[in-house]
Amino acid sequence: MATTSPARPATDIDVDEMPGAVRLDRLTKRYGDQTAVDDLSLDIRPGEFLSLLGPSGCGKTTTLRMIAGFEEPDAGDILISGRSVLGHPPYRRNVNTVFQAYALFPHMTVAENVAYGLQQKRVPKAEIRERVTSALGMVQMRSFADRRPAQLSGGQQQRVALARALVNRPAVLLLDEPLGALDRQLREEMQLELKLIQAQLGITFVFVTHDQGEALSMSDRVAVMRSGRIEQLADSDTIYSAPASAYVAAFVGQQNFFDGTVTADGAAVESAHAVLRPAQRITGISPGLQARAAVRPEFVEIVTSRPASAANVAEGRVIGVSHLGETMQYLVQFGREMSIISRRPTPDAPRVAVGATVWCTWRPESVQVFPVDDSAAHGGFVEPPTTRSIRTR
Repeated sequence: MATTSPARPATDIDVDEMPGAVRLDRLTKRYGDQTAVDDLSLDIRPGEFLSLLGPSGCGKTTTLRMIAGFEEPDAGDILISGRSVLGHPPYRRNVNTVFQAYALFPHMTVAENVAYGLQQKRVPKAEIRERVTSALGMVQMRSFADRRPAQLSGGQQQRVALARALVNRPAVLLLDEPLGALDRQLREEMQLELKLIQAQLGITFVFVTHDQGEALSMSDRVAVMRSGRIEQLADSDTIYSAPASAYVAAFVGQQNFFDGTVTADGAAVESAHAVLRPAQRITGISPGLQARAAVRPEFVEIVTSRPASAANVAEGRVIGVSHLGETMQYLVQFGREMSIISRRPTPDAPRVAVGATVWCTWRPESVQVFPVDDSAAHGGFVEPPTTRSIRTR
């Protein structure tokens, strides 16, 4: 579903005209008979850290490239700080872009790379020195000013690329999978630094990623994209705990799905292996119709004897146990084909062996129900298409 632009706040100040505000108004971009971005509208607030999140081919990078000026939309408008930038080249948009490929000049020093854009703008030399020193300080690279890119690690090169973008003092900084080439530890360090830099400078950040961990941990708001449209736009907590669709539920975090039928009283979804009762009556899906119930692994408890009373309970067999440090993970199979995940804090985790019969329980408030969507997940445990796990927020 496409997300409409939020209403403007009741204030004497027009937020859309403030430096760093971005408005995308019904953007469409086609490549031949393929629609990459489909009638997309979005307001990005001044000083906001907003992530465009989705799998390859969802339109997130195309959207970013249109904001940057590397692509022109086939329809719609782009306003930055209240002014349309359609037809303006990238250097006239008061934005800068940081790419996954650092694109540093190998024959230049770190300081010369950062200074290059200012030199092209004929900024006075004294001001260039001051701004380069300041930008390198922001990314903790001041002591590397005289080195060349080949003498730097991947993480250090990414810091230089970031400094080169920040030195121009853009109203909007666009980041296209900038941490994709880094190893996990460096990625996590750079995530923290990017958020600290953004908070310090107050610049609008638009961050493109397929990694839901990055998006949730760094962003003020996340736009989950699908087929060129925004499936859900919300803060990280809402995206994780109240996904708007089965697609979002499957893509963000890990999920257990049960496909079944809404009961006659609308109080539950009856699947082949369990009856799932949410805290409130199911609305929007008529009794007798197919539905998809979801429960995240951290909400699934396992016990070794049948509970005397539980709103939601299913019997299964443990087919896998994994120690993940802070948590223990159990893979529990129902029947021949379906399995779900339970993840429990290690100190409280039950000690069960592979092959043991267990009962899985979960609270009604942890059950979410969606209409069946063939392009989302099917019954059973679903892991998002990333390499990272998400903690409960």
